[in-house]
Amino acid sequence: MEKPVYNKIRDDTLLFNSLRANVNSRISSIKGDRDWVIKFKTFLLPALYFGAYLIAIFNINNSGIYIASFAFMGILVVLIYLNVIHEAAHNNIFRTKKYNKWVLKLFDLIGANSFIWERRHILSHHSFPNVDGWDTDVEQSGPIKIYPYGEAKGLQKYQHRFFFLVYPLYLFNWMFIRDFRDFFDRNRVIQKTQAKIPDKEKLKLILYKLFYFFYQIGIPIFILEASWRLAIGAWFLQIIVASCFALLVLLPVHAVEHNKFPSVDEKGNLPYSWFRHQLEVTNDLSNHNKFIRYVLGNFNYHVAHHLFPNYTYEYYDEITDEIRKFAAGYYLNYKQYPIFTALKKHYNLLKSNALNIDEVMEESM
Repeated sequence: MEKPVYNKIRDDTLLFNSLRANVNSRISSIKGDRDWVIKFKTFLLPALYFGAYLIAIFNINNSGIYIASFAFMGILVVLIYLNVIHEAAHNNIFRTKKYNKWVLKLFDLIGANSFIWERRHILSHHSFPNVDGWDTDVEQSGPIKIYPYGEAKGLQKYQHRFFFLVYPLYLFNWMFIRDFRDFFDRNRVIQKTQAKIPDKEKLKLILYKLFYFFYQIGIPIFILEASWRLAIGAWFLQIIVASCFALLVLLPVHAVEHNKFPSVDEKGNLPYSWFRHQLEVTNDLSNHNKFIRYVLGNFNYHVAHHLFPNYTYEYYDEITDEIRKFAAGYYLNYKQYPIFTALKKHYNLLKSNALNIDEVMEESM
């Protein structure tokens, strides 16, 4: 299939060029290099993760410490993703791409697959956010229906009532199903956005997965003779904690009502320009807390990331300020919600998709 094509609107191109000039000027006026913080986190957060693992291993006979350590590892999985993996995928940590690729390998060590995720994120999500059939984050599979068009089927008709039972399983699906399907299922979105996956990467997928489960579960059970209930239960808790934490951060910036889910026409054309598309499908979360900046990697400033992914999150505060002022001056659709408002909007999206409310409204207009 041919990739979707953005609408080429000259005025929108000029607007974005003007905004980009404002942003570049604002960033160039900032003294010093803030990105040292990200480099520091690149070593700190993995050290905390594997340090917590060692604490658990050396306290194998103390179930309380063991379980708490694995739960803490679940939080650190998300922090590593937000602060390190995500920036490495955009080659923002080091100037040399090779070093960023090395950092990406952390993902393989904590249960995911760096090769396929980087392609999902760059070639699919960033290229065509919220476009069904092209954005892996709204790719329809399973009981939850995010894309608002098409009829809800089966359990999807009740998803607003049971989603809280499914969401804690998010990373289980990622580790055991999604990674493998993206490698081997030719019908998956990611297969359409790239060339044939090398066989060596398929082998790496399997070997890294085996290594991950060996050190997470195999060593405690077979070498240290821990109870299988303790070892599997603590690991299970780690992934549940990571799943809930990850979705709390990821879902409210795209998958909410009032964000668009543009469809391509019969010729593969999208209705918006690239610039306006990013504004229509993305929203920010309002928070100026330094905890967000230094711990969650300013992920709440998500419009800035989609418009200027080559800047690190250390500059998103100033970039977002420029976007906000520019959008107000030109009546652009910039959206920012408090976190709980955004989560409510996500619930409303699930409910309207389950009941096909959007389709009913469109047919009656």
